Amino acid sequence: MPANGRAAFAALLFALACGSAPIAAQHPANTNALYQQLRGLLPGGEAIAVANLELHRDAATFTFREGEIAFYGEVNGKVTGAVFRGEGHLHIAPPTAEERHNLSVFNRTEQFDEDFDQAVLRFTDATAAELHKGATGKGAPDNLCIRSGLEFQTFARQHLHDNYDLRLLEDVLSPASGGYFMAAIHARKDSHLSFIFDPHGAEAVAPEEVELMSWNDWGESVPLAFHRAAEYSNGIPNGNEPNVPYRILNEDLDVSIEKNGFLSGIATVKFRAEQDGVAVVPLDLYPTLRVSRVETGDGQPLDFVQERKEDDPDFGVVLAKTLNKGESTTLRVTYAGKDVVMNEGGANYYPVARESWYPNASSGLGNYATYRMVFHVPKGLELLATGTKVSESSEGKVTTSEWKTDVPLAVVGFNLGRFTMKEATVQGKLNDNLTIDAYANTTPPDNFSQMAGGVLGTLNTTSMLGVQLSQGQAAAQLYSNYFGELPFARVALTQQYACNYGQSWPMLVYLPICGFLDSTQQHFMGLRPEDMYWKVVTPHEVAHQWWGQTVGFRSYRDQWMSEGFANTSASIFLQATRAKPDDFREFWKQQQKLITEKNAQGFRPIDVGPVTMGFRLSTQKTGWDIYQNLVYPKGAFILHMIRMMMWTPKEGDRRFIETMHDFLQSYRLQAATTEDFKTVVERHMSAGMDLDGSRRMDWFFNEYVYGTELPNYHFESQITQSGDATSLHFKLTQSGVPADFRMVVPIYLELANGSVFHLGSIMMVGSMTADQTVQLPKAPSPVKRATINYFYDVLATEN
Repeated sequence: MPANGRAAFAALLFALACGSAPIAAQHPANTNALYQQLRGLLPGGEAIAVANLELHRDAATFTFREGEIAFYGEVNGKVTGAVFRGEGHLHIAPPTAEERHNLSVFNRTEQFDEDFDQAVLRFTDATAAELHKGATGKGAPDNLCIRSGLEFQTFARQHLHDNYDLRLLEDVLSPASGGYFMAAIHARKDSHLSFIFDPHGAEAVAPEEVELMSWNDWGESVPLAFHRAAEYSNGIPNGNEPNVPYRILNEDLDVSIEKNGFLSGIATVKFRAEQDGVAVVPLDLYPTLRVSRVETGDGQPLDFVQERKEDDPDFGVVLAKTLNKGESTTLRVTYAGKDVVMNEGGANYYPVARESWYPNASSGLGNYATYRMVFHVPKGLELLATGTKVSESSEGKVTTSEWKTDVPLAVVGFNLGRFTMKEATVQGKLNDNLTIDAYANTTPPDNFSQMAGGVLGTLNTTSMLGVQLSQGQAAAQLYSNYFGELPFARVALTQQYACNYGQSWPMLVYLPICGFLDSTQQHFMGLRPEDMYWKVVTPHEVAHQWWGQTVGFRSYRDQWMSEGFANTSASIFLQATRAKPDDFREFWKQQQKLITEKNAQGFRPIDVGPVTMGFRLSTQKTGWDIYQNLVYPKGAFILHMIRMMMWTPKEGDRRFIETMHDFLQSYRLQAATTEDFKTVVERHMSAGMDLDGSRRMDWFFNEYVYGTELPNYHFESQITQSGDATSLHFKLTQSGVPADFRMVVPIYLELANGSVFHLGSIMMVGSMTADQTVQLPKAPSPVKRATINYFYDVLATEN
């Protein structure tokens, strides 16, 4: 049966099972009359002449020096576009230091200037009226304007894969005044530039309303993205919440997965409008999952948009009734498709579309909702999902399991295979015990079977299941003590087909299959089992149950907390599970190296930008590895430095533990921002961390979170023994930083018996040298040498 036929048949069965009225005729995709108008619209008819006309959009100024503008026709009484041909100029003055720095990396200047000879404008704001007001006379429309419009259509659909017509439809159908503006300009330096001002956020996972996007054959980059410029001058902090039109409250998912991996489903989605005039709901859905029907909760068919998967397949639903803020409604979406779950042989299934196998809110991991999920899979396979298993039964050749989430979650997922399982328990202090289950597939995938034999043996992954379980149990126990207890009763550690990465969804961890091989097998596969990656991948992914899932992140600007905190957690695991600190120190040495060494493009990751730039750090110019080599390790260093500043010989990590418990509890099952975390740190900071006397951590966050500073230290010391007394003379120089840069630098003593003693810390400001002599306390062993930064307490270089 074809995909659409399967989905339609599933919808019929669902309706019959629920006892609903006969199904009304479905609305095919993309048949909404106003959407069709937008889709086929091109400039023509009315045209104006302009000269030195300025159009201001937030921090951007478009100057149409000389030329003509041809308008698109009206849709629902609204003009939504125009094409300019002539001589123009775009000037953007970024309102933040972060954006000015990012622009300087791209263009070696802190302001953006670009001439252009044509621009395609799409809008729902007052642009048409402003252009008419500034006209110098009538123009003469020609076929060149139509060609420009066609070229942009083709480019947007076949290269950007963004459906701008769907975004316009949101405002065209809404009774509220629209505020969307997009300008695609043909520049002389870069042939594809797009400026967007969108009150909903210029990107699905971005909070900023303003964005400049650049595209070439190597991919796209975002040189600029920021909130409305006035918000910064009014003192609105980083992390301002995007003006999202709606939020999903709960979903009911009924999903079937066939032996070949083909997935079909019915999603019943309840959501609430967060602003007035919500007429269209865009939803994220994997492009190969094709929607066959959308209806209201009572079965009335609705218009929906979903273009070909090869073009701009963004999915959106036209509501039967426009919603105002606070109103809610329910949709039912029937969909099906391939390439979402891959059958890799040997009952090994690879879920590819981790976030978009079901319709969701297109807001990253910031929309927390509750879920009920029913899965139908071939008998003999086991499905593991986020949530609690309510029931499981087999009938004929199908096994059906039901799952529900006891708390709101940011994302849900599943794994599928023929598993064997081992179980362990983590003792809870406040709540019930946490159960850790570890699963490995009983048979290898086809590509492993082809490599088996000889030294590699059978490549059976079940033999290392106990190791993964013990690591997961130890990590979960440690993190529960350090950070607080999870809102989940169970976490499943599951083997996934991919060898080179792991991932963590709520209550469901995907671990790389190669981590389930012994060291001999890893070695012969060229995986270097001695590498730090294999020592920390499991504790890193387990840590995401705390950082990323229990506490989410508001946007890409805050994702450094998820990845960085998971890395720091893994380092704490190394420190707690090793008798000596060698692996702990080696971990931080490698993190420092990733941050401070130049890549193939000649960039040190730390110089490219702050961690709050997120995915935007990686570009063709800077290198596609910058995000991985900055956000993960520097995000980890930020938390590690806070931990080291809070640590004392008497109380150890007490203050740090209290801080992390507070953060987890304050933002439990919420999306947190960088500023939220800063506020929590300030509640627990010690007097020794108050380097500017303000009782705030601005000095530190401006240097290391929002900044790109990297101090260099030179340390010389001499130990003098005089009878029973021992003195230390040292000279410490801090350089390579601005005059107001502040840092506390720890000094350690290494003793002859191999132990390390924390002597104290010294505050350094700007480029300076501290030259001191101090008397040392009596030690259980002779002092071998003095050193700074023994545990890589400060992200810095030394010479």
